[in-house]
Amino acid sequence: MENLNDYLPQSVTGKNILITGGSTGIGRATALLLSGLGANVIIVGQNEQHLSDSRADLSKKAKGEVYSIKADLSTEEGIMNLFDQVNIHFAKLDVLVNNAALAAGNTEDGNYEEWQKVINTNLTAYIACSAEAVKQMNGEGHIINIGSMSADVREETGSVYVATKSAIQGFSEAFRKQINKKGIKVTLIEPGAVDTDMQEQPTDEKKEKVKKLEMLIADDIAVSVLYCLSQPKRCDVVDLKIRPHLQLI
Repeated sequence: MENLNDYLPQSVTGKNILITGGSTGIGRATALLLSGLGANVIIVGQNEQHLSDSRADLSKKAKGEVYSIKADLSTEEGIMNLFDQVNIHFAKLDVLVNNAALAAGNTEDGNYEEWQKVINTNLTAYIACSAEAVKQMNGEGHIINIGSMSADVREETGSVYVATKSAIQGFSEAFRKQINKKGIKVTLIEPGAVDTDMQEQPTDEKKEKVKKLEMLIADDIAVSVLYCLSQPKRCDVVDLKIRPHLQLI
């Protein structure tokens, strides 16, 4: 894939990209891919060790600038501080990947405070980060929201998580209508099961599911993000659903 840029309609080289939840899983894989193709990348996370480890890995392969920011996106203060720092690093923001999310079960598994943190992280932060990103995009850019198959499957074991991801579906569709006229694209990517830390099964079990074509890996979603970013200006990938071949849902 060293010469991948030669085949892309729109190159990500030199693009300024912000990835929330960028220190693990899908966000980390996306950051590694895009920075390796010459994008300037900021990753955001809450765990200092994860951020440090990811930044070190990014620095080894990156062909663009790499930054990491610690921020709690469940709070207004965390989001405002994040975009203050983005403004310091980037004169203009080209791409926002809203990816940070918390796992959640059903209403029997939590309490009001826990639900509020999940909703703030999984939904309100997407809205707030999108609003701030538009201000820094100067009339042209791309916002990618990482959703989930849960918005369609609506499993009974995850009603709280389902509520947030279903809301992301509606927000993405309406928000695209709002800002496309400003030259900004909006894409919703909804993965099926992916081998990340959010999946609570043992590592060996997840690897076996990948082998059996019942689970994706984070790189699969990262390449999907690249595909959406690579389309010519006339072309919007509005909604992309990616599921394991044998996850029959």
